[in-house]
Amino acid sequence: MKTYNTEKTFIVKSTENIADDMKLINGYSRKELSPDDVYTFSVMLCDNDVDRDCERFAVESLFSLQELFLGKTGIFDHNPKAENQLARIYKTWVESVDDKVTVSGDQYFRLMAKAYIPITEASREIISRIDTGILKEVSVGCSVGSTVCSVCGEEHSSPKCSHRKGEVYDGTLCYGTLLNPIDAYEWSFVAVPAQRNAGVVKSFLKGEIDTENIISCLKSSGEITLNTDEKTRLIDYISTLEKQASDGRTYRKNLMKDVKKFALLSKCGISGNTLDSIIKALNIDELCELKKIYEENAAKCLPIVQVKPQTYSADDSFDSLGGNEEFTL
Repeated sequence: MKTYNTEKTFIVKSTENIADDMKLINGYSRKELSPDDVYTFSVMLCDNDVDRDCERFAVESLFSLQELFLGKTGIFDHNPKAENQLARIYKTWVESVDDKVTVSGDQYFRLMAKAYIPITEASREIISRIDTGILKEVSVGCSVGSTVCSVCGEEHSSPKCSHRKGEVYDGTLCYGTLLNPIDAYEWSFVAVPAQRNAGVVKSFLKGEIDTENIISCLKSSGEITLNTDEKTRLIDYISTLEKQASDGRTYRKNLMKDVKKFALLSKCGISGNTLDSIIKALNIDELCELKKIYEENAAKCLPIVQVKPQTYSADDSFDSLGGNEEFTL
């Protein structure tokens, strides 16, 4: 989530054209509202500075979000229940801030919005909490089409990009530039901001799921919101990983068995129990290397004729594979 502070204003006390604002507000209401019926305030939704996730919106993305956030509902804690709706955006604009630059040295731009809350008995406490600074932080939920690396210019999820966000390469900070906004979901008042200045609801809707971004988000203090399609894709991806992990366990057990077999055939002088302890501590590359060495040594000792191949499942324990009795000469 990207988190920013609200900026208060009262439409009934504003020096701006009240009639123009009321015309915009009444475009969202079913009945004609007057300035005495609503409480309004300004809020900064997002900007083009590098955030704690080492991501930033491109300026053109801010202009796209300007249109997408019009009419979007303000809620609490990104909980999309109807009873959590409390405000609505009726005006948005992008502005630059003089004498302020981003971490990357660019001119600073931010997306601003005006929102209104109907003045009712139920909303007076909320309005009071805004006035007193209790409700101060706001975060936005949106999705983007791509995240481009600042170092190489490639999509961060692409195999062509090997750079990690937050690291410096030849003096250049690696961060992701968020491009092609797809949708703006909502904006929320948050009691405990996920991030001090920045954060965005990551979207993995297009193409393959960006696992690097998912893991990065999970490790951070930010929140991730997935729609139904994204959730399904993520579950499918996890299922694929589970199947690959099962295949990998089976391969490792068979490899461990082969290493032990060839070690004993080569008359290495190491007992079966000691071999078990050694083999279990090795990774796949080390097991493959050891198998090659023992297999070559075993071939020098005697020719090996396989009579009956054996298969193993991922559920077999290594200890159950045994020693010399597991192979036939």
